Amino acid sequence: MGGQQRVYKQRIRSTQTLKKVFRAMELIAASRIGRARRLAEQAAPYTRALTRSVSAVATHATIEHPLTSERTDTNRAAILVITADRGMAGSYNASVLREAERLQARLTEEGKDPQLYVSGRRGIGFYQFRGRPMVRTWSGTSDAPEFTTADEMATALLEAFQADVEDGGVSEIHVVYTRFLSMVRQEPRVVRILPLEVVDGVTPVGEDPLPLYDFEPSPEKVLDGLLPRYIEARIYTALLQAAASELASRQRAMHTATDNAEDLIRTYTRLANTARQAEITQEISEIVSGADALAS
Repeated sequence: MGGQQRVYKQRIRSTQTLKKVFRAMELIAASRIGRARRLAEQAAPYTRALTRSVSAVATHATIEHPLTSERTDTNRAAILVITADRGMAGSYNASVLREAERLQARLTEEGKDPQLYVSGRRGIGFYQFRGRPMVRTWSGTSDAPEFTTADEMATALLEAFQADVEDGGVSEIHVVYTRFLSMVRQEPRVVRILPLEVVDGVTPVGEDPLPLYDFEPSPEKVLDGLLPRYIEARIYTALLQAAASELASRQRAMHTATDNAEDLIRTYTRLANTARQAEITQEISEIVSGADALAS
């Protein structure tokens, strides 16, 4: 019985240590989630304005631009998968990786060759373990993304989209990330950012038609200037949304883990008390038995 009591006490101590770690991670995530949400909300209007501007150029200018036209000379498709650098965030990483796997399977069925660009150590480790080749990787800033990282990603993807076939050119660019909806709801999303899909050029029924535009110096020059910024903004917004989702998932997961640790501590304490009572009862029985033996 004494050995069993020591086992329970050891488990109580180890669980108390884990509880402190879980609680600390919950508080860290809670302290960062506000800034991450604010940055994601502030970046959204700029991205929407850029999207409308690019859509306006593509809608009102009858031009064939490489970034708005489908490529038919290659079947490669680039996929940017945005994951976290750390775990302990519930199903956050598993959900986005599952969505990326579905996208790869769909593209493969369509006869295309997916090319992986991965952000976050969890995603990098996932594909390394399975022997999947990756074109480019980024890590270290998943919960606090920087614009320079988004610029590097946009540059790499644009270069791949504009490259020749023999240099690894791709015909499509997809981004897989987690969209932040609320503190209790985040959903993985797949967005195709190139070739550009124009959705703002349709006039709703009952509204005045969109005005005509004149572009100076030319629609081609305007698109050349807008599209790189558009890609940067879309990727940066996805990174900010993913960071807010990661922190919210980690805070919720660590809160649940802390509660579970408290339940385990209560259970082990009750078992340790039961073992201690049984040990005391056994010692009393041995003393009484010894006294009876001496008396007889």
